[in-house]
Amino acid sequence: MSQFPPCPKCQSTFAYSTGGPLLTCPECAYEWNPEETVSEDSGIEVKDANGNALVNGDSVIVLKNLPVKGYPQPIKAGTKVKNIRLTDGDHNIDCKIAGFGSMALKSEFVKKG
Repeated sequence: MSQFPPCPKCQSTFAYSTGGPLLTCPECAYEWNPEETVSEDSGIEVKDANGNALVNGDSVIVLKNLPVKGYPQPIKAGTKVKNIRLTDGDHNIDCKIAGFGSMALKSEFVKKG
């Protein structure tokens, strides 16, 4: 178990010290100073289809088959998506889905899982 706090950008628990005051995340290459208490609250409020508030790093479940442009098959209902990131805009969830790669989803088609 790491003695360092998780990465503020991707929540990875594999952070390590580079010898100075900075910590580095090996998964997203983000560097930060753990002594600085900067709040990175984006102020984005996103709710799922049931009205539950979503936050970065949540897991969600797709509620209906979602067709994907350029793919012969849709994202199936019941697909679990881990470690989401919230964004502004019409498609307010960024995520990676196995077999599809990086995707942007609308929160009205998912529920907190």
